[in-house]
Amino acid sequence: MNDLDRAARALLRLPPSCGPVRLVAVDGHAGSGKSTLATRLSTALGGAPVLRLDDLATHEELFGWTGRLREQVLGPLARGEAASFRPYDWRLRRFGEPRTLPPAPVVLVEGVGAGRREVRPFLAWLLWMERGAEDSWARGRRRDGPEQAAFWDGWTVAETRHFAQDPSRPFAGTLVRECQKGYEWLTGPSVTAVADQIITHRDGFMSVN
Repeated sequence: MNDLDRAARALLRLPPSCGPVRLVAVDGHAGSGKSTLATRLSTALGGAPVLRLDDLATHEELFGWTGRLREQVLGPLARGEAASFRPYDWRLRRFGEPRTLPPAPVVLVEGVGAGRREVRPFLAWLLWMERGAEDSWARGRRRDGPEQAAFWDGWTVAETRHFAQDPSRPFAGTLVRECQKGYEWLTGPSVTAVADQIITHRDGFMSVN
């Protein structure tokens, strides 16, 4: 059993937080590795649904997606119903065809700001990718290439402003550090408030206390 399998088992032991769903956020700076972690966790969870916040954001509303998240996703999941949202097409600059998100035992929500204050009451757990802003942004710029340089210039300003006003890291239960092989799982800043639900390594095993 690898570290992702242990993390998956720990997440499944958490109490539901949004109706029957354990909503787990993966937050961090753009380029920090959130999408990759969410994809790998989804696989470890047997195909858990993943909501990418890039599907709710737009060019004009980089962080103005909380209304859509609440109405299209959180509300239905809290009622035990399937959510339906229209993912934004960043190339065509418009919303596409509806996509369904089932009320699975664990649903992952991944993106910058996934742990913001309006979302935290619905979360079973908040994971923060422990990679600095400048390092993350440089990684993202290399990934997206020079044609996205102007977008990144605007994004870094918007992200800095967002986290200054609405930080996520102080409320994370687990800090996740990407390693050459696998991940290192560190106790997050918020554990004193929820000490009965800590996901961390203990004697080499991932567990929920």
